[in-house]
Amino acid sequence: MQHPPTAQLRLLLLTPAARGLGLGGRLTDECMAFARAKGYRKLVLWTHASLTAARKIYAQRGFVLTHSEPYTAFGQSQVSEQWELVL
Repeated sequence: MQHPPTAQLRLLLLTPAARGLGLGGRLTDECMAFARAKGYRKLVLWTHASLTAARKIYAQRGFVLTHSEPYTAFGQSQVSEQWELVL
């Protein structure tokens, strides 16, 4: 079975009790390993600029911020970000 060249990390969510234990990094590593093993050439994700812990995880693993854009959701000003990692 052939896969498209790009995989997407759609959601990475930890409960508050699980935060700060290194689990976000481990989950991200597993997603990266899965994508590589399946032959994907790139992994992309979408996040918010305000999620500093998540952004740190992505940057430490070689993801690069490729696009950011302000928007409003639920009455709040946000900054949307797209990150990519070449596998």
